[in-house]
Amino acid sequence: MRATTIHAPRDIRLSEVPDPTITAPTDAIVRVLASCICGSDLWSYRGENPITAGSTIGHEAVGVVEEVGSDVTSFRPGDFVIAPFDHCDNTCPHCLAGAQSACVNLGFTTSGQAELTRVNQAEGSLVKTDGPPDESLLPSLLALSDVMATGWHAAVAAGVRPGTTAVVVGDGAVGLCGVLAARELGAARIVAMSRHADRQQLAREFGATEVVAERDEAGVEAVLELTDGVGADAVLECVGTDQAMGTAFQIARPGSTVGFVGVPHGVQLPVRRMFQRNIGLAGGMAPVRRYLPDLLGRVLAGRIDPGRVFDQTLPLDDVAEGYRAMDERRAIKVLLRP
Repeated sequence: MRATTIHAPRDIRLSEVPDPTITAPTDAIVRVLASCICGSDLWSYRGENPITAGSTIGHEAVGVVEEVGSDVTSFRPGDFVIAPFDHCDNTCPHCLAGAQSACVNLGFTTSGQAELTRVNQAEGSLVKTDGPPDESLLPSLLALSDVMATGWHAAVAAGVRPGTTAVVVGDGAVGLCGVLAARELGAARIVAMSRHADRQQLAREFGATEVVAERDEAGVEAVLELTDGVGADAVLECVGTDQAMGTAFQIARPGSTVGFVGVPHGVQLPVRRMFQRNIGLAGGMAPVRRYLPDLLGRVLAGRIDPGRVFDQTLPLDDVAEGYRAMDERRAIKVLLRP
């Protein structure tokens, strides 16, 4: 099959690799109809993560079931499915406690940017639609495999509740989905921290009531001014850098929680500030399967349209250009069609 492979920093190729096969009775093979490039893929693209030359990359996909293992009874070939990036059996003690991203049988989509991908806990992970979805829904359904569920996890972890003030640090696809999640969870004020006009506009359309373009101390001062010096009731950290985490804790009011979902790189927590101001930290890798049924219902009901974060669509043949576009911030998120 054709699949995206990474060979070195900024060296993305479309290669011929062996088709995935059923290796365990819990597996399913999915033919990918739509996939995308994630902001977290850029850590590897930029050389910030270790690279195994020639390995496949991409963890977000929707498609049609091709084959299932003997333990998979709820899905059959031809079913349209959403594949969470983190696979779970959905029955272990951690899954039953809502921590599917820590499943004892945890697995991951490793060839999402490809023609085929394997889900190694298919029975517990996959979610299907009632028949083939309308083509117009594909972007939003694809967003549920990661970014919308991850933004939702940030909002839930931060404790967004009706009537609260939420601030979203980060204007990538996850941050924008965090704005959408905060709106759905009833926040009265949603402040999006963003320096890019196109992302600011989408944030407003998703529900942001204010936008702060400044960064660092100037950004902190702007948020504090908006909140009369109090700070945010809930902060969604959707970047993963030390700068973003530092900002999140500076704008969080005493007694609040920072919900973090940005993959951390070089982050040092301000433990003394957390202690003195009773600011909590919660979140981490999103348990996508936990949120998927609810989010799918919201998409199908027309309540949310997270697929709008995709502002560029490319054929899989042009995947390298998709990485360049996101790396250079010419695109928020690139959708790929095999």
